[in-house]
Amino acid sequence: MLDLLTASFYNIFPFVVVLSILVFVHEMGHYLVARYYGVKVDVFSIGFGPEVFGWDDKKGTRWKVSYIPLGGYVKFFSDLNESSHPDFKQLESLSDDEKNQTLFYKPVGQRMAISAAGPAANYLFAIVMLTILYIFVGERVSTDEAQIMRVVPLGAAEKGGLLAKDTVVTIDGQSVKSPSDVQMLIRPLAGKDVTVHVVREGNPVDLQLTIGEKTSRGEKIGTLGVELGSKTVLEKVPFYLAPWHACKETLQVSWDSLKSFGQMIAGTRSADGLSGPIGIAIFAGAAAERDVMELLWLSVFLSISLGLINLFPVPMLDGGHILFYIIEAVRGKPLPEKAQEIGFRIGFGLVAGLILFSTWNDLSRLKIVQQAISFFG
Repeated sequence: MLDLLTASFYNIFPFVVVLSILVFVHEMGHYLVARYYGVKVDVFSIGFGPEVFGWDDKKGTRWKVSYIPLGGYVKFFSDLNESSHPDFKQLESLSDDEKNQTLFYKPVGQRMAISAAGPAANYLFAIVMLTILYIFVGERVSTDEAQIMRVVPLGAAEKGGLLAKDTVVTIDGQSVKSPSDVQMLIRPLAGKDVTVHVVREGNPVDLQLTIGEKTSRGEKIGTLGVELGSKTVLEKVPFYLAPWHACKETLQVSWDSLKSFGQMIAGTRSADGLSGPIGIAIFAGAAAERDVMELLWLSVFLSISLGLINLFPVPMLDGGHILFYIIEAVRGKPLPEKAQEIGFRIGFGLVAGLILFSTWNDLSRLKIVQQAISFFG
């Protein structure tokens, strides 16, 4: 267990670097549009909690880095907290000139633009990065071959010697034509010894391994302990077509993510694969170990995810603020203070619950939960 925790620690640095860059991009979107509309910004923070270091600029904004690097925020003048919940008591005591510098007293359209600017910045970052990658590296074009994208620590695949980037050809003599074939063939083989034939760096390799198992809805199913994807080849895109290809890919990733999330809510797709901070950190560490380009690709898709999630109509997220502003535009006046407060509490509960659930998934995949139970039991 200690070895696992130590290995996980070395995944933290690339994760923190990538996340901090994406958070900076996101919050800079809010900041720039807010300044454009004359809103005063009190704090621009990368991270939460106590300040590590910071400085004040000439306009009175405190720029700082905080100890908990799992996000960030822009706190506007007269905000009660980092979630941009208005401080109604302070608002009542402001002069007209001061009110003109607050987010609360700006026209609803401007407030919507400021809230949408963060996710928009993440999407713009993804499109620009994809455009550059497509021109100079190439666009990833999927084939039908099943390639291992990541090997889960302590899983059947790792114990059996499978590696990331291996292409699975057969399982116990059964041909594999796509990633879904792997899942279909492995499912009924829980606890059984099998031969897996893969291609590794162009060379055929046969491996003997024991399929893992888990219980899902009362049924024992086989698990390999890998993240699979279609094998990709790189094809360079002409510079005049690259932005269009980048936009299409960004929209496709967003749509696929929404479909997956909808399937989880509907119960037609297991939520066991939902990754939290620990899982993403391990994935970032694995990408950094392979090469910098893998980390760049990961940063693109994380930026899309960050932009998309923040657009969800959940109070506390940017999409929740936009929802409140739409309701205000329809009603002709803001929601009552009490209703907003209840909304923010519900939003906090939903976000906290999602983080806890995804973190539990991460720990379960790493077998830390089972090991802890065994240790203390």
